[in-house]
Amino acid sequence: MLDVLVHISYGHFLVLAAILFAIGAVGVMVRRNALIVMMAIELMLNAANMTLLTFARMHQDMGGHSFAFVVIAIAAAEAAIGLAIVVAVYRARGHADVDRLGALKH
Repeated sequence: MLDVLVHISYGHFLVLAAILFAIGAVGVMVRRNALIVMMAIELMLNAANMTLLTFARMHQDMGGHSFAFVVIAIAAAEAAIGLAIVVAVYRARGHADVDRLGALKH
């Protein structure tokens, strides 16, 4: 299994990360459901992590791995808090449409 990863160049990982980031950015801009927007943001964070890990592997530096771990921890907290907010808004208003949530007051 690891022999396959040895033959894949760093450029392939960076292109994949760019594609994932672009898909996430399009998801944030196009979709209006708050839950889908959060999933797109998570996809963008995972693409950033892939870039961090690729450059860390390229330069034989463990700093990128440590930073990616911190990003994963922050993303988990962001997902938990964001999901709680989306559920609370859905219960209060009956929808989670980002366009219709222009103002926070009821």
